[in-house]
Amino acid sequence: MMKTMGSLQSQMKTIKEEIAKITATGSAGAGLVEATVNGDFAVQSIKISDAAMAMNDKSALEVLLVSAVNDANEKVKAETATYTADLMNKIGRK
Repeated sequence: MMKTMGSLQSQMKTIKEEIAKITATGSAGAGLVEATVNGDFAVQSIKISDAAMAMNDKSALEVLLVSAVNDANEKVKAETATYTADLMNKIGRK
């Protein structure tokens, strides 16, 4: 039983590491702002287009940033769900 627990913990660690490697890029304002987030939901990068900067509208830019990050987070959630479902299907076939 202890071997099974150790094996399960090892597998869970591997799964967490694989999920952390997932990245997704979300955008807002037809590409004015892009945000890339990893599987741990940590923001990896933010890109603000010259057109967004030229708007010279701080509150609009803040809304675009939030929207881009939220879009990226939703994509990571979807990718994680797909990864998890595929993994469960593989386990179920064994």
